[in-house]
Amino acid sequence: MITAGIDCGAKNTKTVILKDGKIIGKGKALTGFDQDKAVRESLEAAYKSAGVSEKDIEKFGGTGSGKNSIKGAVIVNEIKAMGKAAHFFFPGARTAADVGAEEARTAKLDEKGSPIDFAVNEKCAAGAGSFIEAMSRALETPLEEMGPLALTSDMEIPMNAQCVIFAESEVVSLIHAKTEKKDISKAIHDAIAGRIVSMIRRIGVNEDVVMLGGLAYNSAFVNAMKTQLNVEKILIPDDPEFGAATGAAAAVSE
Repeated sequence: MITAGIDCGAKNTKTVILKDGKIIGKGKALTGFDQDKAVRESLEAAYKSAGVSEKDIEKFGGTGSGKNSIKGAVIVNEIKAMGKAAHFFFPGARTAADVGAEEARTAKLDEKGSPIDFAVNEKCAAGAGSFIEAMSRALETPLEEMGPLALTSDMEIPMNAQCVIFAESEVVSLIHAKTEKKDISKAIHDAIAGRIVSMIRRIGVNEDVVMLGGLAYNSAFVNAMKTQLNVEKILIPDDPEFGAATGAAAAVSE
């Protein structure tokens, strides 16, 4: 069976093609204002990568904030897609977290990757990648340098992670206090990790924690997560931003 999973997110739209339980193609496009166009471009890129065409796809699964714009797809809610993706990559996983540009979610999973309990951030960018993006502007530091910069610091500076506006005020205060950028960057990463960890603790920390979503590329964030969860390792698949799309494809393959 060949299935496609499409994750229409706030920033990017991702597509994964599965054939008999294996990934054979991927595609990505900026979501922008035209979600239909982003879905088409993402699908076309995935078809080209997989060497297939639309007529070869038996089922489509759609997830993400723009899932209702994915025509002809079976809608897969974001929590289910996350759980199925975690199970797809790491069958022993019992805790999953997906942190993207605008949202973050966590779930406790059963042995089939189905969610037993879950927590979602309250639509606040302080619990997602946009938090770090906003703080990088305040620090006048390129976004891609924020993680490596944070890893050079060993300072512990508490920061409000409940609201981007308040956190930005704190950053400005730290800048005026001549605090080094590396220490501020670490405080930012520690703050967002703390918000996600609090969500995980609400549902219970179980063995084999899996991290999906674009923020999983950020080594400083992952390091902060490990420290605050008190775990030696967090499992991250290749191309973690394609996690939800993979989960959607896996869900409709069952």
